Amino acid sequence: MPQPPPPASPFIPPHGYTRIKLVASFQELVTTPLENGVNALCWPRALPGDFQEVVDKLGANEGITPLDAARLNTLSLTSAGRIARDTMLADKQLLEDHGLAPELNCISSYPREEDPAPVPIDVYSFHADSAPIEANTYLCTYHGAPSEGLRNDEAQRRVDVPETRAALLKLFGGKDDASFAEYLNENCYDLHYAPVAGAQPFSFGLGNLWRIALDFPGSPVPPCIHRAPENFPGESARLLLIS
Repeated sequence: MPQPPPPASPFIPPHGYTRIKLVASFQELVTTPLENGVNALCWPRALPGDFQEVVDKLGANEGITPLDAARLNTLSLTSAGRIARDTMLADKQLLEDHGLAPELNCISSYPREEDPAPVPIDVYSFHADSAPIEANTYLCTYHGAPSEGLRNDEAQRRVDVPETRAALLKLFGGKDDASFAEYLNENCYDLHYAPVAGAQPFSFGLGNLWRIALDFPGSPVPPCIHRAPENFPGESARLLLIS
């Protein structure tokens, strides 16, 4: 019988980057404030179980497949596969018990923009999540390519790149004033970032449960910049928990 792959190595923050703080439990993850420049909390974990088996048994081969306990419990799994399934469902329950509405998905690909603007606004672009009130994003990749992060000091808003701003202004058809700023915000253009020269994006890793800062009015810290990984032909689908 094939053996499941070994657990992934725990996450190590980029050297010298102080905006990420490691925590040792779910309780710490949900109670530690995002302040003093810290805009991401990571609970590093090396999870047991065969998540590849779960993906194989799901048979999902395109788009996003929502998962719930009913669907996962219909899968015929080995003991290692059942451990992986139960781990995901336990994490989902933890977030639900905390008053959140997490989603568990098997992702082969995300939608792409059919008519891309000067600023890409799909999840493959480095971006910040936003909300009208105080909120955080929780996420964990169990299998497949993990989410990627970009240091705030290695990122530039795409709308602040002169050539990009000029192209957006032409698309807007007006002046660079308050109405233009509102247009950028309404279309989420101001939430997307480009890596500066020499930037080194980092991986969120597998099995690690994250809580990251959003862009919301009055936030004491800048948002955590991140993106979904590219999907390449032949790669296995992702198992992702997000709230």
